[in-house]
Amino acid sequence: MKYTKYKIVASIAIGALMLGGCKKFLDTNKNPNIANNPGIELVLPSAQVEIAHVLGNNFQVNGCFWAQYWTQSPLANQYKQYDQYQPSTDNYNRAWGTLYNGAMNDLQYIYNTAKVKNNKNYMAISRLMSAYTFQLITDAWGDAPYVEALRGLESAGGIVSPKYDMQSAIYDSIISQINEATALIDVNSNVHPGADDLIYGGDMSLWSEFAYTLKLKVALRLSEVNPSKAAALIADIEADPNFNGFIAGEGEDAKIAFSTAGGSENPLYSEIVGVGKTQNLYASATCVDSMKSNSDPRVFVFYKPLSNGTVVGNTQGDYNNSTSASGKSIVSYVVGGEAANAGSAAAPVRLISSYESLLLQSEAYARGWLVSGGDDSTMFYNAIDASFEAYGITDPAEISYYKDSTYWGVYPVTGSVNDKIRHIITQKWFAMCGNQGFEAWTEQRRTGFPSFLIQSVNSLIGTKRPSRFVYPTEEINLNANFPGLKSVDQKVWWDVN
Repeated sequence: MKYTKYKIVASIAIGALMLGGCKKFLDTNKNPNIANNPGIELVLPSAQVEIAHVLGNNFQVNGCFWAQYWTQSPLANQYKQYDQYQPSTDNYNRAWGTLYNGAMNDLQYIYNTAKVKNNKNYMAISRLMSAYTFQLITDAWGDAPYVEALRGLESAGGIVSPKYDMQSAIYDSIISQINEATALIDVNSNVHPGADDLIYGGDMSLWSEFAYTLKLKVALRLSEVNPSKAAALIADIEADPNFNGFIAGEGEDAKIAFSTAGGSENPLYSEIVGVGKTQNLYASATCVDSMKSNSDPRVFVFYKPLSNGTVVGNTQGDYNNSTSASGKSIVSYVVGGEAANAGSAAAPVRLISSYESLLLQSEAYARGWLVSGGDDSTMFYNAIDASFEAYGITDPAEISYYKDSTYWGVYPVTGSVNDKIRHIITQKWFAMCGNQGFEAWTEQRRTGFPSFLIQSVNSLIGTKRPSRFVYPTEEINLNANFPGLKSVDQKVWWDVN
C-alpha cells in the first residue's frame, strides 16, 4: 500500500499547536517520521493530531451529510458526492493513509518504545488510541487490514500488501486492546505524559474513564448483532476492580483543542480556507425542522441564524435548485463550518463527548445491561445538561422547558425498551449535530434512529441509504491482497437493521 501523504505533525501545550510540513510517504506500513527514533513525547501529539484531522474533516463532513445535519450549498459544489450517496474512491485516499501510515504507525512506535522502558502509562494510551482508531476504520469500511497492518518494516515482516481481517475479528482485538490498557494504567505512577498528551494532559484517571467509556461504546455497537456478547462485555466493566467510572462531565470530554493561530486551525476550517473560504455547508432542513419543532435552543448554536433571527434549512440534496439558496442558513462557526468567520478555526474535535458517554450509559441501563450506579432516566437528563453546557446554553428556564415539555426532551420512563432507545439515540443525534457527525451517522446505522431521515433529492442509489465508506483508490490499486469492492449501500457487520 503506497501513498503520497500530507502529514500534519503537531504538538499542543495548553493552547499552542506547532505544525510540521508536508511529507511524502512511500508505504503505509513504513513511517519515515519514526526512522530517527524520536522521543515518544514527540510522537504522541503527532498521532493524536493525525486522528483529529481525519475525524474532524473527512469523517466529520461525510457523517454530517449522511446524518442529515448538513447539505451542499446550491451556490457551490465541493460536497455534491455526499448528497448523491456516491462518493468517489479517491475521496478516501488521504484519510486511509493518514490513519494507517501516520497515526497507527506512530502509536505502534510509542507502544514498542515504551514497553522497552516499562512505561506502562504511555503503553496504555497507545493501546487506547489504537483501539479507538481501529474502531473508526472498521466502522467506516468494514473489513480492513489488522493483523498484517503496520508490518512493512523488514524487522516486522516486510508485509507491504496486508491481508484483510473480518470486522468481527477486529472488534475482538479492539476489546483486547482496551482490556490490556485498563490493566496497564497506573494512576499513582509519576511516569506519564504531560503537555504532550493533547487530550488529557497525562491525567491517567481520565484515561481510565476514557477506556471504560470506549469499552461501553464498543459493547453497545454489538447490541443488534450479538446482544448477549454486548451484555457480557458491560457486565465485565462493572466487575472490573480497576473500574473508576465513565466520562461524566464537560471537563472530562476526550477532545483536541484548536485555535485561530495560523497553522493551528480546526481541520475542517483549514480545508475551507484552502478552497478560498467558499461556503459549501448549508443547514439541512431535516435537522433544523426537527430541532425547531422541538423548541431546541441548540439550533441557534449549530447553525447561523438569518438576519431576522430565524434558522431555515435547505432540503437534503437540493443543490441543483439555485433559488433554494435564498433565505437559508449555513453551518455555524461553533462547529467549524462557517467560512467567513475565523472563529471556526477554534472549534474542537471531540473523540468522545460527555453527552455521548452519558447517553451510552442511559442506553445500557435501559437495556438492563448496566445495573448499578445510576439509571437510564437520570443519565438521559444529565446528557441534555452536558450538551447544553458544552455549547453555552445556561438559561435555567430554557433548559427546564426543554426537559419538561418537549417531545424529544422528555424521557419515556414508562415506555417500552424500544421507545427508550428511540429517545436516547434521537437525543444523541441532536447533541452530536455538527460536532460528532460520523458517530451520529454510525449510531443511526446501528439502531435505525432517528427514523425520520429523508432520501436525498439527488440520490444516485435510489431509495437505499449509504451504509459504509467505499475503499480508497490507492488501496484498490496498490494492495495485492485487496479483497474486492464494496458498494456504499452494503452494510457493515454489526448493521442488521
